[in-house]
Amino acid sequence: MTPAFEALQKQLKQLPGLGYRSAERIALHLLVERPERLPQIVAALEAAAKAVGRCAVCGNLAEGETCAVCADAKRDAAQVCVVEHVPDLVAIERSGAYRGRYHVLHGKLSPIHGVGPEQLNLGALVRRLQGGEIRELILALSNDIEGEATCHFITEKIPAGAVKVSRIGFGLPSGAGVLYADSVTLKSALEARREYK
Repeated sequence: MTPAFEALQKQLKQLPGLGYRSAERIALHLLVERPERLPQIVAALEAAAKAVGRCAVCGNLAEGETCAVCADAKRDAAQVCVVEHVPDLVAIERSGAYRGRYHVLHGKLSPIHGVGPEQLNLGALVRRLQGGEIRELILALSNDIEGEATCHFITEKIPAGAVKVSRIGFGLPSGAGVLYADSVTLKSALEARREYK
């Protein structure tokens, strides 16, 4: 293959979810099978890079000062779900189970990887909490050491009794059996149990 092709493949491989073969297939598709699509993709990427930024309130994707969720007056502004990344927000929205607002941290605390409170969108969350409009904070962070540390850090910043703080339940996915679940998942499933009616 040519150096230009290999450079393109190398860049594509850096995208999440793409390995060597997937990057190769996409590069071949764009350069050989459907070269007419390449200018449209490049134009869309350039336009998105110029237009899309972070919401000034929650950190979600926005094409203005605020995102569509924060601008929606029908959403419950008193209930804020804290997530690590924008794809987490998208997954919750797709479920249709939540009608409050969000706060995107853009990561979680991880001293090993050099991620401290300064690297996260925590300052904006503290300011929102100080505003007094939030009554419930739902922590929807991953069920690992870094996620737990981040939840602990956030709860330490909230004055006792000022806001109701809840954590999403973790457990067995729908259709899965106990036999194949790992010990962390089983522990979380037992801790997140509720009364059966």
